[in-house]
Amino acid sequence: MPERESPERESPERGSNSLSDDLFSKLPAPGHQVPAADQPLPAPGSRRALREAAQSETTPSERVRSAATDHEVAQSNEAAASTADDAAENESLFDTAADPATRPVTTSAAASLDDLFAAEHDDSNGSAPRRKKRRTGCLVALIIVLALIGGAVAGGAWAWNTYGDKISEVMGWGEPDDYEAGIASGEALVTIQDGDTGSPVSTALYEAGVTKTESVFYDYLVKENVAVTFYPGVYKLQQKMTAEAALAALQDEANKLENSVGIAEGSTLESSLPVITESIGIPLEDLQAAVADPSAYGVASESLEGWLFPAVYTFDPEATATQVIQRMVDRTRESLTAAGVPAGDEQRVLTIASIIQREGRTDDFAKVSRVIQNRLDDGMKLQMDSTAQYGYGELHEGVVSTSSEAQNNDNPWNTYVYEGLPAGPIANPNDAAIKAALNPADGPWLYFVTINLQTGETVFTSTYEEHQAAIETWQAWCRANPDQGC
Repeated sequence: MPERESPERESPERGSNSLSDDLFSKLPAPGHQVPAADQPLPAPGSRRALREAAQSETTPSERVRSAATDHEVAQSNEAAASTADDAAENESLFDTAADPATRPVTTSAAASLDDLFAAEHDDSNGSAPRRKKRRTGCLVALIIVLALIGGAVAGGAWAWNTYGDKISEVMGWGEPDDYEAGIASGEALVTIQDGDTGSPVSTALYEAGVTKTESVFYDYLVKENVAVTFYPGVYKLQQKMTAEAALAALQDEANKLENSVGIAEGSTLESSLPVITESIGIPLEDLQAAVADPSAYGVASESLEGWLFPAVYTFDPEATATQVIQRMVDRTRESLTAAGVPAGDEQRVLTIASIIQREGRTDDFAKVSRVIQNRLDDGMKLQMDSTAQYGYGELHEGVVSTSSEAQNNDNPWNTYVYEGLPAGPIANPNDAAIKAALNPADGPWLYFVTINLQTGETVFTSTYEEHQAAIETWQAWCRANPDQGC
């Protein structure tokens, strides 16, 4: 770039100090010194270090010339002789000083200081990009670290949601399955039916609020290798008992209630009448004769199926078979009235409620009710396994799968063969099932299948393809658990 011609400056007036003026007038004009090839460049560092390095590289005569130049610059500033060209020349100097590799070494102390400050503050020098690169690298590293942490957290959350229960079980974390000893209180009535073994008794204890989990009592029997025979009847226990204390209470004859009987939820006439006989001693033949004529109890049906309300009853020792049945039918009417069932609609509601009772767990009752209603509205067959099993006589065989013979049997309860509701109730429903029959949940579901018989987990779907996928899940569970009632 061609050098600009500096405007002429006014000569300073000579004062009394003529010796110094003569000396200054004889000094050569300041200029740039091109560094030799072997001359080392100043190392970057602090302002002070750079200033000392610059001073050490000049000779005494150069420092004198530098002082003269400083004096002349000061006088020029005071005289306001600087022009825009001088500013441009200074700017050119700063640009040259931006790169240490190309910065010339000047003999002017003022120029050296300007170079230092320019290198320190000018964003156009080489140091600023390096700082930006360092900041960019740190930002990238931070993002990578956060991504790794996020991935680890997400992976840990997935693992805990999927295997949290098993991890807690193995590590001994979480809530214990059994209650602590000494906290039992209140009262709980437990009904044991003829032939009940450890598993159904364990379930009955849990549903009555005696034990903390459904399997803890059965697990206790297995762990302690206890061989016990359970006798049918109604037993008075407490809530929040340990498995060990519950077993001791069931073996104590003093806890068995006299003249009491429990009708199980989802039971039928066929299964309930023998329980009544065993519990309160009324002959089975008397009970069968008592249920033979439903009209004697004001029931407009060919059978009292569904009308023996599931509950625990206590009777006088002199109670007759007819009085026992009348008490149970009356209790069913109380439940229907409380639910708001219109007069004349009792049989239909009990029929739907009985299917709900046999097909789902309590938490899913309203969804099962919706599936039934959606199928009826769409003109589809209900195709409920429980109805086919009831009509064929295999409802109490302890399996959820329906045999091909039951599915294809021509009877008025088989909803695989006939459209609409079956001929009547198939079991004794409880209050929750009756309420669900009147108040189905909102949803598009047309299918459902229980995919885990131990937990009762049920999948509800609205398309046949989704239903088939759920069936495959259930079949896989059955293959892994061949002795669980599939």
